[in-house]
Amino acid sequence: MLRKINVILIALLALIITSACNTKANVKNKVVNSSAQDIADELASLKESSDYLLHSGDLVELQVYKEEDMDRTLRISSQGTIAFPLIGNIKIAGLNISQAENKVEEELKSYLKNPSVSILIKEYANKTLYVLGQVKKPSSISIPPEKNMTLLEAITSAGGFTDIAAVSRVKILRMENGTQRSIEVDVSQITKEGNKQLDIALKPGDVVFVPQSLF
Repeated sequence: MLRKINVILIALLALIITSACNTKANVKNKVVNSSAQDIADELASLKESSDYLLHSGDLVELQVYKEEDMDRTLRISSQGTIAFPLIGNIKIAGLNISQAENKVEEELKSYLKNPSVSILIKEYANKTLYVLGQVKKPSSISIPPEKNMTLLEAITSAGGFTDIAAVSRVKILRMENGTQRSIEVDVSQITKEGNKQLDIALKPGDVVFVPQSLF
């Protein structure tokens, strides 16, 4: 009888441990997935912001409603212009997306009735990187011409860390040959230990993500 009870207890213990492990794994997966989704959401929000001003070198896709033959993917020239059907060269650099759409529509009104234009940025030409997560001012940051920007400089430009930032687990997400690479940096080693080798020079398109501390 005692042996039977022991067997039952052992089985119950094994079940509890398995359940706990599965729960822990599920929680971990949720945390990982949540972080990835947070990064994607914040980045999309910044890139689609109406405050972004078009630059020379940006690759843009223009579509005219019900005029598919006019759709074009064009690179903004060094003069800030694009060459579009019917209207020729038109300057859109220095405008946000909405302003550029309105400007092209106004020019097309001489040729089309109530034209509706949409513009999508296919490729960013300016030297922009993104600092997201637990910083005081999550934002896109333009790297000054002819100058590099380090990880610490980017975080400083974004207002510095919040009080709940996981300073030791800062990630740099970088696209290389079509594959995303993740570089984890302990920033406290830079600020407290003076290890400048960890203060990596960032590249255009990099995403710096500062996670929340779990403790």
